[in-house]
Amino acid sequence: QVQLVESGGGLVQAGGSLRLSCAASGRTFSSYVMGWFRQAPGKEREFVAAISWSGGSAHYTDSVKGRFTISRDNAKSTVYLKMNSLKPDDTSVYYCAARETWVASIPRPDEYDYWGRGTQVTVSS
Repeated sequence: QVQLVESGGGLVQAGGSLRLSCAASGRTFSSYVMGWFRQAPGKEREFVAAISWSGGSAHYTDSVKGRFTISRDNAKSTVYLKMNSLKPDDTSVYYCAARETWVASIPRPDEYDYWGRGTQVTVSS
């Protein structure tokens, strides 16, 4: 089992940047594929990005490609989401999640086994 805690959210102007972090504890971090999801008020939780166990593979939802970068540091048991060129539509609660298997397709939230509590990102216009 793994416990996840997100940090780094906040209020930023459109065009700005933030870096989210997700610290893991418990079972060996490198055993997990890590993902970021987000959920805006009144909307379903949606996939943002995922990274494989060693960080050698990553994929993104189309709306963030070229703006967001997912990375991980297995020595620190931490996964990051660097968000550039933020838009008001990026405003959401961002969640970190973990699963044991890698798929290259866009995953559903219920395909991930462990979740953090989320961190709020608000982008003002």
